[in-house]
Amino acid sequence: MEKLRVLLITQNESLYFGKSISYFLSKAPSWVNISGVILLDASPFGKPQPVLKMLKRTYDVFGLAFCLNFFLRLANENIFHRRDLIKNVLKKFKVEEIKLIKKNINDKGNLEIIRKFKPDLIISIAANQIFKRTLLSLPKFGSLNLHSALLPRYKGLMPTFWAMKNDEKEMGVSVFFMDEGIDTGKILVQKTFEIRHSDSLDSLIKKNKKIGMDALLEAIHLIQEGNYQTKGFAPEDGSYYSFPKKEDVREFRNAGKKFW
Repeated sequence: MEKLRVLLITQNESLYFGKSISYFLSKAPSWVNISGVILLDASPFGKPQPVLKMLKRTYDVFGLAFCLNFFLRLANENIFHRRDLIKNVLKKFKVEEIKLIKKNINDKGNLEIIRKFKPDLIISIAANQIFKRTLLSLPKFGSLNLHSALLPRYKGLMPTFWAMKNDEKEMGVSVFFMDEGIDTGKILVQKTFEIRHSDSLDSLIKKNKKIGMDALLEAIHLIQEGNYQTKGFAPEDGSYYSFPKKEDVREFRNAGKKFW
């Protein structure tokens, strides 16, 4: 069987993504060749922005206690769990990190780099940039994105936070073929799971990432077999959420929801 050349694009994030990528690589079938991974700058709460601006916005919205806890957890991962950092996971599985020329992944030079890897499939896992038409047209079978919600509901940012705040009883993940919109492509795989009363945002994100990796693996099998159906929806369908405001976080806490 001819190997499927897969290019991953994700964030260089410390808390969740390293373990998720490790799980994905360990479960990938032998006929999948992960030809490389592009690591974008980490931006866990939205689009990339200068570090000081990101810190200020996080503090203004989530408060001091959240920020201290978050950065203590980051420090713990970087000091005591270095094997789980994405760069070390890639070394373990002997997967090449692809260096970009400029931060914008759609830059002409970056596109030339990606083209040389001849990907059959591109997989975006929380990539924080919008892929333009030229990039989307490079892989033979298209580009997949993993979204942490049951599309078309909860398009946009931080769907796990919003699902908890809105007191949803279940949520899920969607794997879809990317187009130039935001979370608007045709859905290939969806998986649903229960939100339990004991769940914190942290535990729910971990559960979501694990189920998301399983959904991606299922999607790869479907593409390899070539016998699948997709589900589309109109751009105006569903709901879209952006970065929360301070009052959203207050309501989240007042409803008894926990971050950790």
